[in-house]
Amino acid sequence: MRKGEISASMMCSDLVNLKETLKIFEDEGVEYLHIDMMDGIFVPNFGLGVDYIRSIRELTSIPLDLHMMIKDPEYKFQWIGIKETDIVSVHYESTFQVQRALDFLQPYGCKRFLAINPATPISALEEVLDYIDGINILMVNPGFAGQKMVPSTVRKVQKISEMLRGEKHTDIIMEVDGNITPENASMLRQFGASIFVAGTSSIFKGGIEHYKNNIEVLRRAIA
Repeated sequence: MRKGEISASMMCSDLVNLKETLKIFEDEGVEYLHIDMMDGIFVPNFGLGVDYIRSIRELTSIPLDLHMMIKDPEYKFQWIGIKETDIVSVHYESTFQVQRALDFLQPYGCKRFLAINPATPISALEEVLDYIDGINILMVNPGFAGQKMVPSTVRKVQKISEMLRGEKHTDIIMEVDGNITPENASMLRQFGASIFVAGTSSIFKGGIEHYKNNIEVLRRAIA
């Protein structure tokens, strides 16, 4: 089984203590910083933007996990400064031309993920399996932190895992995003999830003095 990895949800971070937070993440070997980009159109909220991404790259070398919750993302890739070490998740629901959007990402050399909302059927994945490195499975409806997991998404992760085995695409990474408590992470790990977006339900729970211990608890859950 692929190693379990943490993607820290930066929309949950305290900007006042950002440098100290990043230092803890570096010391603890957090693999990715999850950046929720939101345009107020695809989701009913505004999120982290281009200037934030540029600034955070100056503060740390931790790769970014760019979750593009924006309409027609394929026309905005050039704004971001995508690196080869990044993950970029494009939502199936955000564009009429999903395969074209994934093609537009190829020259950047990044990992190409397809994100799907809780109510999007897994059949949406079938025609693009050859174009993606991973699937970002939303366990909550996107747009806001602190939500409870949509119960049906647990079975969905299991079904996607079964589909990938059946299609001989076990190389495709499964990322889970939304209400990833240590308990939920442990359960989803059994179904093959290997990247866990960690927010207020896990590593950002409590003040900065708790982050190190919170990461250790999550690490044990996804081992």
